[in-house]
Amino acid sequence: MFTLFHCINTRSFRCLWLLETLSLPYELQVIPFPPRVKSPEYLELNPLGTVPLLLAEGIRMTESCAILQYLATFSGPSDLAVSPGDPEYAAWLNWLHFGEATLTFPQTLVLRYSRFEPEGRRHPQIVDDYTQWFRSRLKEIDRVLVDQQWLCAGRFTAADISVGYALMLACRIGLGGSLSPQLTAYWQRLQQTEGYLRAIAAQGTPVQ
Repeated sequence: MFTLFHCINTRSFRCLWLLETLSLPYELQVIPFPPRVKSPEYLELNPLGTVPLLLAEGIRMTESCAILQYLATFSGPSDLAVSPGDPEYAAWLNWLHFGEATLTFPQTLVLRYSRFEPEGRRHPQIVDDYTQWFRSRLKEIDRVLVDQQWLCAGRFTAADISVGYALMLACRIGLGGSLSPQLTAYWQRLQQTEGYLRAIAAQGTPVQ
């Protein structure tokens, strides 16, 4: 049995989405955001004060994309993973980490310097620069979706969950207008997957 510590609509949603897609048994612990401020007792479990935190016997993980890779592979072959012998394995790994390192990272800076910092520490130039960074990186997804519905291997995988969360975040913080019609259609497909719908229900938020 896994235990997932989760803040609503944060990176840990990736892990919740995959747990629900794979129908793995888990206990969900929803904590307020930011946990380092609003749930100081959580620091005893995760001194970083970040989510996700995935626990099980002998397992402690805090990186959302590493958790995706682990969960998609730990119990054997799964359609959510691509095996090392598959020609699409490298593309799968690349997209899995692209969702965080290339798409989510710039959005965290936009959020920090437009909303989370005190008024005197906000920085419009950083917000503008990293908004443009994010928009320019979306072109790579557009390129591969020209003739396919999913990012790799001809099917929905954990890589789509990784990138899908970044698109979810973009829509929630006002960057949804950056999505092309093709990317908008992709995001709509992702929202229709059963795992996504179950994860939304599990965290107690309405489908949008």
